[in-house]
Amino acid sequence: MSLHNLRTFRVFPKRYGFFPYLFLIYLVLPILNLRQEDGWKQIIGYVLLGIFLLTYRQLYVTMHNRFYTFWLSLQMLIVLVMSIAYDPSYLYMGFFPANFIGWYQDDRKFRIALGLLVVVELVPVFYHGMLGSSGALYFLPFLIIMLLSPFGVRSMIRRAELEQELDQANARIKELVKSEERARIARDLHDTLGHTLSLITLKSQLVHRLIDKDPAKAQQETKEIEQTSRAALNQVRELVSNMRAATIPEELRSAETILQTAGIQVKIDWYKEEKMTEEIPALIHNIVSMCLREAVTNVVKHSQASHCWIQVERTKEGLCCTIRDDGIGVQERQADQTRKSGGNGLKGMKERLALLEGQLTIEHGEGTLVVIEVPLIEKEQVNSK
Repeated sequence: MSLHNLRTFRVFPKRYGFFPYLFLIYLVLPILNLRQEDGWKQIIGYVLLGIFLLTYRQLYVTMHNRFYTFWLSLQMLIVLVMSIAYDPSYLYMGFFPANFIGWYQDDRKFRIALGLLVVVELVPVFYHGMLGSSGALYFLPFLIIMLLSPFGVRSMIRRAELEQELDQANARIKELVKSEERARIARDLHDTLGHTLSLITLKSQLVHRLIDKDPAKAQQETKEIEQTSRAALNQVRELVSNMRAATIPEELRSAETILQTAGIQVKIDWYKEEKMTEEIPALIHNIVSMCLREAVTNVVKHSQASHCWIQVERTKEGLCCTIRDDGIGVQERQADQTRKSGGNGLKGMKERLALLEGQLTIEHGEGTLVVIEVPLIEKEQVNSK
């Protein structure tokens, strides 16, 4: 083995921490029992125990490998041999293979391995005639725990895998949100700044032609260019402000200010800011905030409402936000919005919520009701399943 391999060699993989080393404590009793043996029986016992240690190490190294079954079978065979040839107390070494049986993901392999463990444990019991002795009552509770432990280990592994999948899904959602936001920004730049800058270019060309022929008209055009450029600057500022990450409480306070400035009476009902910050991931804060901003903007621009009610509540399913106004209704608003902005606002809200498997519901009657529903998937919920 090279010097580099010696430096990188580990008895157990690093990702398992100290747990494999702690489990070795349970081999102290078998080692002490072998000290009571004599001659070749003691030597063979130590050899078998050394092979057992090798299987223990290899099972961690070959996890999910095709050799995993071989090492597990060899480990159970050693438990069987030592329990029959030496002492029934070696049956307790069955806790080692019981732990590794729980790592099987395949149901068929799991059942076969568990059945073999039952055989390994019961054969020495019948061989030594333990059923009629008092030792059977002492051994029986440990046997039950031993045979149930693979199910517990398997359940823990599945929960860990679910948490890993959840983390990967959240990372994927974040990437999708970034991609969608880049597309939205490009859309906004094209629809707003592109049109404004084209207008400035046309007016500049017109001023160039009028500067000698009609100076008064050219001066008037330059004033309009100035106004248009200021409008473009405001649009840039708005785009930049929309790009920053926001929280739902911040957006609710901003919505209250905007609605009051527009002369719309507003009532906002939402549960404690501290709990909202603790329970809701930042990604959901950001997306729901953008949807709230869009919904409030629609109320201000298109609803012609005099009152607006906003409610944010935590439900069993997740987060629910409702925005209700007493304006002209969604059908008229959609027609008005389509004429003015191409109808991309509601579409953008649906696209954002789709990334979180959320839903957007819009109803109209005496005014408009917008309902934003987002499921909250938490690790605690996964662990409780």
